[in-house]
Amino acid sequence: MQPTRRLLQLGFLILTVVGVYVVRGNAERWCPFGGVEAIYGYLTEGNMLCSLGVSNFYMLGGVLLSVLLLRRAFCSYVCPIGTVSEWIQLGARRLGIRPRSVPPLLDRALSLLKYVVLGVILYVTWRAGELLFRGYDPCYALLSRHGEDITVWAYIISGAVLLGSLFVMVPFCRWLCPLAAVFHPFSRVGFARVRRNVEACVLCGQCARACPMQIPVDQVTTVRAARCTSCLNCVTACPTRGEGALEWGPPRRFGRAWPQAVLVVLLLACIAGAVAATYAAPLPSFTYTRQGHAEPPETATVELHINDLACRGRANLLVYYLDRDDLDEIPGYLRLEAWPGPDPARARITYDPAAADEALIRRAITEPYYDLDADFWRSSPFTIEPDPNGVAPSQRAGT
Repeated sequence: MQPTRRLLQLGFLILTVVGVYVVRGNAERWCPFGGVEAIYGYLTEGNMLCSLGVSNFYMLGGVLLSVLLLRRAFCSYVCPIGTVSEWIQLGARRLGIRPRSVPPLLDRALSLLKYVVLGVILYVTWRAGELLFRGYDPCYALLSRHGEDITVWAYIISGAVLLGSLFVMVPFCRWLCPLAAVFHPFSRVGFARVRRNVEACVLCGQCARACPMQIPVDQVTTVRAARCTSCLNCVTACPTRGEGALEWGPPRRFGRAWPQAVLVVLLLACIAGAVAATYAAPLPSFTYTRQGHAEPPETATVELHINDLACRGRANLLVYYLDRDDLDEIPGYLRLEAWPGPDPARARITYDPAAADEALIRRAITEPYYDLDADFWRSSPFTIEPDPNGVAPSQRAGT
């Protein structure tokens, strides 16, 4: 069982490293926790925090579905922090360093810290409207390109997590991970669970000693603890698993135990489904509706590919040019939906065809804006790329 899990861990770690350092992609857009951080701003303002996208929501949904089915399998098969922590522990064992057992009461008290971390992150992020936690995030420090947005504290925290992993099994995952706090209520009712057959169990305790979350597997008939990651270390360690002493699968009333292949297939399906949904239904990550303008009987839309529309701040600047009140004002402009990102970024603009046209919208975006209060011209940073599909402007606008 463990070779399969190690292979999956290695595959996702390589995928992440290649995506960040070779392809130079934005790994934050695929982090499920980004969906948690961004949901408040998206629901209240209609836009995402910088560096995030609606892909975070799809990934969060896919991962939460996997938690409902498989408990916290994402943590032990996919998460890079969990992978690195486990591998450090494996290396420590080869050096003769054995993980220390934490007293149950202390372990339970420390596990409450992840809820504190989650609360602080969400409060600060939602108040500031920025990913301020990024500068302290050990995952971002390990798997980013180490830009100016990382503070020295991120490396200190990362070092402490790695050092702690030498002596305690997955300390960050157990006690500090804010995403684990989000998973908790979903994992509590997770469908698949580790089950112990009391009649076949020889009470050797090896399952409990193998559990990285320090769950007393040998004392329960069904592992219902929300912190279970379905790593199946306990099943692998069981000397009588062949006789059915320990197995993994749905509740007994739903049938027999499942092989690990079912776990792998379901987990990959949830993640692949989230990625596919991102591209199949690409919701805008920035929306703005012009206030004080009633919806006309007929509207038209134009889709443009705009350079330098990289983030939410740039999208707000685009609104500034669309809302202009000088000679290039757009009287019939109604709404902006945008997908800020690498050049060129996509923008969809809805307008009243009786009061405006695409040429006027293009001119408003790219022409300098005369600031009457400051008495000078502000040059536009935006340029518009030709339609990559070769569609004529007159064909792009529709009712």
